Amino acid sequence: MVLITEELIRRRAEHNNCEIFSLEEISLHQQEIERIEYIDRWCRELKILYLQNNIISKIENVDKLKKLEYLNLALNNIEQIENLEGCESLQKLDFTVNFIGELSSVESLKQNIHLRELFLVGNPCTEFEGYREFVVATLPQLKWLDGKEIERSDRIKAMQNLRQVQLQIREQEQAYLKKRDKEKQEAKKKLENPYQKEKSEAKESKPGFDGRWYTDINNTILDCEENKECVHETQGTEKHKGSDEDEIDKKFWEEPTPFTPESRLETHRHLEEKRKANDAKRETEKQKPPRKLITEEGRVLNVNEPKLDFSLSEDEDNNQIVLDLAVYRHLDTSRLDVDVQTTYIRVTVKGKTFQLVLPSEVKPDSSTAKRSQITGHLVVTMPKAVEVVGPRPTLPRPVKSAPDKAPTDNTRMAKQMERLEVDPSKHSRINLENIVKKEKPVAQGPLKLHRPAMLESLCSTGDFDDDSDVPPLI
Repeated sequence: MVLITEELIRRRAEHNNCEIFSLEEISLHQQEIERIEYIDRWCRELKILYLQNNIISKIENVDKLKKLEYLNLALNNIEQIENLEGCESLQKLDFTVNFIGELSSVESLKQNIHLRELFLVGNPCTEFEGYREFVVATLPQLKWLDGKEIERSDRIKAMQNLRQVQLQIREQEQAYLKKRDKEKQEAKKKLENPYQKEKSEAKESKPGFDGRWYTDINNTILDCEENKECVHETQGTEKHKGSDEDEIDKKFWEEPTPFTPESRLETHRHLEEKRKANDAKRETEKQKPPRKLITEEGRVLNVNEPKLDFSLSEDEDNNQIVLDLAVYRHLDTSRLDVDVQTTYIRVTVKGKTFQLVLPSEVKPDSSTAKRSQITGHLVVTMPKAVEVVGPRPTLPRPVKSAPDKAPTDNTRMAKQMERLEVDPSKHSRINLENIVKKEKPVAQGPLKLHRPAMLESLCSTGDFDDDSDVPPLI
């Protein structure tokens, strides 16, 4: 039995952003619902309601849906039309393939003045003589009945023969109700008989403690051969169990049954039991045996159930082992569990185990695990338990001279620091001061004090005689 819950309605209201109070249309078909409830409280704005293909036996809890325009209750177990007077806006009503035998219950729809379409196809009442005339005369607001338009002439004929048709309908209703009482009694007996049969079969076929169909008081010890036979019998029963279930299922579907609400309930229950059995069988098949992480001899195995990429490296400078596990980037860290042991590391990712044997022993207490904020990788740093003693780096030492040799002047001069003198003219940088040559300044004054350069050069030679009477050359 499926109940109408808030969760179910919200799941079916995805088109309305899962909002219930403003919901105008909802489909609750094929949910195996047996009772209508809570809809009139939670969905006051509802206009279209689909409840077909369920096992609803009574119309209830819909009278407060003032805006309801279309109600579909096809393929249910409804036997009487009732509790629809409060649906003031109801325009279309579908009762296809139900068990409505009280045709007089159609009179309860007189107050639904906006009702235009009514479907009663597949109900027992449609087999009554004068069925269509009675419905057309009883509900003058109808325009369509069972998909056929009601013409004016049909309504006039129905009104003329209404009294006679009413008497016929009453008689046929009483006969149908008596038939229904018998069917209900037979259904009750049928439900009780299988239980009594099972009891009697259990009493008759109850074996003794030795697995045989009789018990020998004197013989309390089983022979080996008899024990083997019992084992073979149990194995045979397990093999034939599946075939027996198939035979029972085949017998259930081939057995002729009357078309009644009870038979429909029985069919639904049979299907539900079969579905549950199949689901349980699938679950048992899906359950895998627990994976071995450590053998019976105590050897640790390498396991990668989540199938993640990883890299294991040794940092010799810091004397540690680093594991880089490519965990899913958007996975919440709470779904990870890291367990570092001296010889192996185990990481649980969403219930799946990743286990790796380490090349050397580590210190679990000093290990650290960090998560990358960019890539999401899990980086586990594990310092080694045994420190590696390596050679220290040697510094170059100066070469000492032989002590027997006496120091000489040359060796003393070599020990002294030699400094190189660099000619400023050979300097790599350009000296801008010497780009333009400077000329000697020519001072103004008497001509005798300032001789030209040519005269000076001639005077410097011995062949030149300076005559004071000759004026100087300019």
